[in-house]
Amino acid sequence: MEVLRWGIEHFGDRLAICTSFQAEGMVIIDMAAQINGGNTHVFTIDTRRLHEETHALIDAVKRRYGIQIEVVEPEKSEVEAMVSTHGPDLFYEAVSKRRLCCEIRKSRPLKRKLGALDAWVVGLRRAQSETRGAVPKVGTDSDHGGIAKLAPLADWTKQQVWEYIRRHDVPQHPLYSQGYTSIGCSPCTRAVAPGEGPRAGRWWWEQDSDKECGIHVSATGELQREIDVLLAELLQHASQ
Repeated sequence: MEVLRWGIEHFGDRLAICTSFQAEGMVIIDMAAQINGGNTHVFTIDTRRLHEETHALIDAVKRRYGIQIEVVEPEKSEVEAMVSTHGPDLFYEAVSKRRLCCEIRKSRPLKRKLGALDAWVVGLRRAQSETRGAVPKVGTDSDHGGIAKLAPLADWTKQQVWEYIRRHDVPQHPLYSQGYTSIGCSPCTRAVAPGEGPRAGRWWWEQDSDKECGIHVSATGELQREIDVLLAELLQHASQ
């Protein structure tokens, strides 16, 4: 709460909460509404492949907190070029193509949005995965122009998140009751089996991938080079 309050007071309307309306994001929205009321600045990225339950939750959040939610979408020409070149479900073919899809539908729209901000707030927790194990509560986002990146729940446990949700009667995504533990795009997310990790339901067909989309953890090495080649070809196609 103190981190979030500091961010809101320090950056004002140049700070925004980015959320996909998972449990952590809902906790942050609830906290921010207590601090800033209806002036809370929230945006989400609509990849055009979201679950219908996610869209319904967006409407529920608006009603509950009396806030506006900005919906950021990918460029239509880029999505059309990608689908016409690789098909609608390219993500099943290779990790590089899956990351390309994430780049077009999520990362590029996010970069455009963050270009107008000085700080953004995310729901990352260190316990979510090994790749997030060193997430700072307040840091500098070198991937997005050096703006501030706040992760107020970085040191929280899953238990703390859900205790807060129950205590404050925070709206929650209905897919959690169906066995989902991490919720993204509809074709790329499934419920997890007992004993599986919290992000096992994301891109479950991939082996030895980092289970990241590129928003918070960038690809490296040969994978990044493959993505760069695919992206360059796609953007050339989209511009024609």
